[in-house]
Amino acid sequence: MAEPPSAAPDAEPDSGLDAALEALSAPGRLRAAEDRVASIAPQLQRILATALQEGGWFDEAHRSEVLKAATTPDPDDRIAAVRALLAEETRIGMMVGVAVGLELARELEAND
Repeated sequence: MAEPPSAAPDAEPDSGLDAALEALSAPGRLRAAEDRVASIAPQLQRILATALQEGGWFDEAHRSEVLKAATTPDPDDRIAAVRALLAEETRIGMMVGVAVGLELARELEAND
């Protein structure tokens, strides 16, 4: 699977974004958000699954990669392939999940 593109070397850092990310890393900061998300997890999971499917993230090419990783003959290579696949799936799920969260925040702001 292809690696995600990295930021352009000449891209200026966004100090507002950096400050927001720093604030989110404060201990206990996400506890209330985690509680809210847990209460609506089934709905969010359904939306995330739909977004991943519609985006083609887990199509036939993905199924082929799963089969390839699971059937790699050498046990050490198989473990490495499965780990790499899980890491890629995690990155994709997080990226799409953040996009869903951003759109949810926009909808909530629009309805206030």
